[in-house]
Amino acid sequence: MGKRQAATSRKREKSDVAEAIASSERVYSSLEDEVPSPQLDERVREERYEEDFREEPARPSENGNGGSAPTMQDVFGPGGLLERCMIGGYEHRPAQLEMAEAVHNAFTEKHHAVVEAGTGTGKTLAYLLPAICSGRRVVISTATKSLQEQLYQKDIPFLQKHFAPELKVAVMKGRSNFLCRVKAHQMADQPMLKGLEEIDAFRQINDWAKLTETGDRAELTFLSDDSDLWMRLDARRDTCSGQKCPEFNQCFVTAMHQRAKNADLIIVNHHLFFADLALKQDDFGSILPEYSAVVFDEAHEMEDVASDYFGRQISNYRFDELARDVDQTLRTLRLGSAALLRKTQRIRERSREFFDSFPPRDGRFPFTGPERAAFVEHNREAYDALATSLKGLETEFAALTQKPEELTRLARRSFEIRQELSFLFESNEKNFVYWYERRNKGVFIAATPIDVSRILRERLFETFDTVVLTSATLTVGGRFEYIRQRVGLDHTKERSLPPEFDWAHQALLYTPRTIPDVRNPGFGAAAADEIVNLLGLSQGRAFCLFTSYSQMKDLFERVRNRVDFPLLLQGTAPRSVLLERFKNTPGAVLFATASFWQGIDVPGEQLSCVIVDRLPFAVPSDPIVAARVSALQEEGRNPFAEFQVPQAVLALKQGFGRLIRTKTDRGVLALLDSRIERMPYGKIFLESLPRYATTHDLQDVERFFQSGKKSQRA
Repeated sequence: MGKRQAATSRKREKSDVAEAIASSERVYSSLEDEVPSPQLDERVREERYEEDFREEPARPSENGNGGSAPTMQDVFGPGGLLERCMIGGYEHRPAQLEMAEAVHNAFTEKHHAVVEAGTGTGKTLAYLLPAICSGRRVVISTATKSLQEQLYQKDIPFLQKHFAPELKVAVMKGRSNFLCRVKAHQMADQPMLKGLEEIDAFRQINDWAKLTETGDRAELTFLSDDSDLWMRLDARRDTCSGQKCPEFNQCFVTAMHQRAKNADLIIVNHHLFFADLALKQDDFGSILPEYSAVVFDEAHEMEDVASDYFGRQISNYRFDELARDVDQTLRTLRLGSAALLRKTQRIRERSREFFDSFPPRDGRFPFTGPERAAFVEHNREAYDALATSLKGLETEFAALTQKPEELTRLARRSFEIRQELSFLFESNEKNFVYWYERRNKGVFIAATPIDVSRILRERLFETFDTVVLTSATLTVGGRFEYIRQRVGLDHTKERSLPPEFDWAHQALLYTPRTIPDVRNPGFGAAAADEIVNLLGLSQGRAFCLFTSYSQMKDLFERVRNRVDFPLLLQGTAPRSVLLERFKNTPGAVLFATASFWQGIDVPGEQLSCVIVDRLPFAVPSDPIVAARVSALQEEGRNPFAEFQVPQAVLALKQGFGRLIRTKTDRGVLALLDSRIERMPYGKIFLESLPRYATTHDLQDVERFFQSGKKSQRA
C-alpha cells in the first residue's frame, strides 16, 4: 500500500512539473519564405522557395507574459523539480542553478549573456529549461553534428518526459546530410555503381529509405564519412529542382523545414547557423525559420566558423564536382549530346591545368594583391580558359530548347563559381586576407575576413535581443575581454561559474623542470624521454597532443619502439574509428593534433594522462593569423598580449579539458614546454587553468597514480 501511494505521489509530482513548464504558452511571429539550406562548404546562393509554408495564427497567452512558469530555484534547487523527477539520480549542483538563473534572466530581461561553465556543471539542462520556460522560439547552436544528436536523443527526451510533454523540437542540418529520393530512384533505374561493395551499400540505403522518417545519413552506421556513393545520392541543392521536383512533398529536406517551422526549439550546428546568417547578409533569403533568441554551446568556436562563412573559397574539387554533376544529370535526363559532354570535359581539363600552376608544396600561404596579379599575368591563358569553359557551359545550356530545372540550377552554379573566381583573383577588399592552400590532392583559394567582430555585432548581437554564449573555455586570466572583442559583443552580463570538480585532488599538472626550450634542437629527444617515462607510470591510457603534424610524427617515431603499449596515430584511420579503438583497447595511447584537442569525451580510467608537447600558439606565418596580428598593430595595440596569448590559453584549456570528465576521474596533465615557467606570459596560462595540484617531479606523478590504485582497491 505504501509503495503504491509513493508511486502515485511521484506520478503526481511529474504531472505538476510538466504542467508548470507547459503553462508558459508560446507566441510566435509570422515566418518569411524559406530557402533550402546551402551546401555548407560552398555557400551556394539560391532563390527563395516559391511556396510559403503557413503557420496557424499564434494563440495569445492568458496573461500576456507567457503564463506562470516555475523559477529556476524551483527546478534546480535542493528538493526541486529535477530532484523530484530523478529519484536517486540527481545531485544538486549550485553552479548549475547559478547558470540557469543567468540564462533565465537573459531571456526574460532580453539581454545577452556569457557563461563559462566547466565540465560537470550540467550546462545543457541549465540552458534548455530556461529556453523552454521563456515562451520564445530559441535556436540552440552546437559545435558539431554529434553534439546535436546528443541533445536530441538524450536531453530532449528527458525534458519531454518529465517537464514539457508538448515540447516540439527540430534538428536542422545541411542538405548534404539527407537522402534525395529522386537520385535514389534514378540510380535504381539507371545503375551507376562501381563494384560489389557499392552495389551492396546502395541496396542497404534503398531498404533504409523505405523505413526512415528523417532520411538523415547519421542513421547509416555502415557508411564511411567520405563515401563517394553518398555524395551522388545526397540532397545538396546544387542539383535540386525545388518545388518542381515530383518528390517535393515527400522530400526529407522539406520535412525538416516543416518540423522547424512548428518547433519550440531548433537545434543546429554553428556551421549551419552562420551559413544562414551569411545568406541573410546578402539578401539571399534564409535557412532557419524566424526565431527571437540564440544559445551558442561551445561558443569559443564562433569566430573561426563565422570567418569561414563570411569569406569566399574555391577549389579544384568544386570544378570537378560541377563537371561530374552535369554529366550525371545529362545522362539521367538523356540530354547528353556530344557538344555538352565536350563542355564538361573541357572544364575538367582547364581546371587541372590552372590548379597545377600552383606550387607543389603542401601548406597554407599568403596570396596578396600583387601576388595574385602576378600569378594571373603569368598564367593568363589558363585563367581565361577556365573562366571561358564555365561560360561555354552556361551558353550551351541557354541554347537548349528544353531547359529542365536541373540544368537551370547547374548553369546558376557555374555562374556563381565564375563570380567567386573573379573575386578571389581580382578584388582587393581591405577586410579580407587572401591565401591559398595545397592539401593532398586539393588546391584551395580563399578570402577570409580579418575581423568578423563588426559583422557579428551588426548581424547578430544588434539584431537579436538575447544571445547566450557558453563553453568551458571562455575566460583568459578570469576575464571575458578576449572572446567579447573577437566576436563583437559589447554589452552583456558575464558569469564564470565555480568548478564542480575537486581539481586539486583529481588532477596533477606536471611540468618538467630541466627540459630544453621547444626551439632547442635537443627538445625532440628530451620530449620523447618524458613521454616514455610518463606512459610507463600511467600504463598507457594517454592522449599525446601536438600543435603540428610534423611534431606529432617526429615524437611518434621516437617513442614507438620504446614502449609496449598499443599506439594509435592520427591520419591512419578516420577520427571516429581511432576514438573507438582508443576506448576499447586497454592501455592504448593516441598521438594526435588539433581535431582531438576538443569535443572528445573519454570518461573513466581509459584516459588517465594527457601530454601536450608545447604551448599551442598559432603558427605566426599562417596568413590569417599574420593578417590579424598586422591589423592589431596598425591600431596601435599589442597583438601578442591581446590575440596570440589568449588564443593559445583557450586552446590549452580545451586540450587539458579532455582528461577530467566526471567527479570520479583522476589523471595527470603534462606540459613539456618550459616557457610556461620561464616566460612572463606563462603566468597568464597558469592563472587561466583550474587549480590543479602541480609538480616538477616524476616521483610525484608516480605517487599520484599509486594513490589512485589504492583508492580503487579500498
